Amino acid sequence: MSSPLMNTPAAGTAPKESTKVTSGSLPNLEGKTPNPLGSELAGNIENYIGMARVPVGLAGPLRMQGEYAKGEYSIPLATTEGALVASFTRGMKAISLSGGAVTRVISEGVQRAPYFRFEDLATAADFLKWIAVHQHEFERITGENSRFAKLTSITPTLEGNAVTLMVEFTTGDAAGQNMVTICTDRICRFIASSYPGKIVEWYLEVNASGDKKASRVSFRNVRGKRVCAEIVVPRDIVISVLKTTPETIDRFGRAACYGALQSGTMGVHAHLANGLTALFIACGQDVACVAEASVGTVRMEVTEAGDLYGSVTLPNLIVGTVGGGTGLPTQRECLEMIDCFGTGGARRFAEIATAVCLAGELSILAALAAGHFSAAHERLGRKG
Repeated sequence: MSSPLMNTPAAGTAPKESTKVTSGSLPNLEGKTPNPLGSELAGNIENYIGMARVPVGLAGPLRMQGEYAKGEYSIPLATTEGALVASFTRGMKAISLSGGAVTRVISEGVQRAPYFRFEDLATAADFLKWIAVHQHEFERITGENSRFAKLTSITPTLEGNAVTLMVEFTTGDAAGQNMVTICTDRICRFIASSYPGKIVEWYLEVNASGDKKASRVSFRNVRGKRVCAEIVVPRDIVISVLKTTPETIDRFGRAACYGALQSGTMGVHAHLANGLTALFIACGQDVACVAEASVGTVRMEVTEAGDLYGSVTLPNLIVGTVGGGTGLPTQRECLEMIDCFGTGGARRFAEIATAVCLAGELSILAALAAGHFSAAHERLGRKG
């Protein structure tokens, strides 16, 4: 099967780059250093009393053939769910033996949705015209309040005497929620003081941006980063590693799609939240953003050659490699492990996260299709 994303080398081809974990190089993860002091966690926690220790396991290696992520990566996953790391490792083995996951960041944007109410429709309509001719002022305000945020668009929605503005930014290597909140607040305050008509009331956010919730607008467009990953797994690797056949996974995938439709699920997938949550905790991301990041689509199809084509699309992937929790000791080590810490790492991290999800989907769909799902959890997910 040909695809615009596919540029996969033959199985066994050496990656261009690789990231390796060396013994003794993870003092914080290995518990060789004391917990940070409360003063060192300013901006991350209030009323600090201690650390919640979540075990971190390594999955992989995962071979990548992305635009930003190239080579092999050992993936840190923080979880208390037995069988999860083993399952993702199996999916990563299938991907790596197949030449590596091809990934692309398709688009980017983080939004806030402020609301303005006026006395009547005429004033609200006039407000739209005023907003359209002041874009340069909003761009100036954004630049004055952030080194990294770039205002890309303001899209108004008029409803009677009220207007909701969808204000969209790019945020560089930061996840960007705080950044866009501050910039949007400053823009709103400029509007409130400068618009010549009467504004009855305004609010910074009215639940329309999709922040930390599933949203059809974000699902169809983007919130954070929209990322795609794909792989063609040769038939023999499906049989030897995933212990089933492409046809079995294809048939099960259709049945699972019908089940998702019947239940009203937004998106179609098996467990995107599993890999994203484990990766987010390990790497200092805002874990609540899994509520939106895990809304995606998965496709598994038999190719004309009898192999298995698989893809994952994540339209709402909110991730960052600077700011937030990324600089905390163990989180930094996990990001450094996959060469994603700091400036220049966000798109690489987004590609890796999407490929991790693809590995998890391959493994769980194969287990469910072949009837191995329960046995794996009974063997690895129970104590005693």
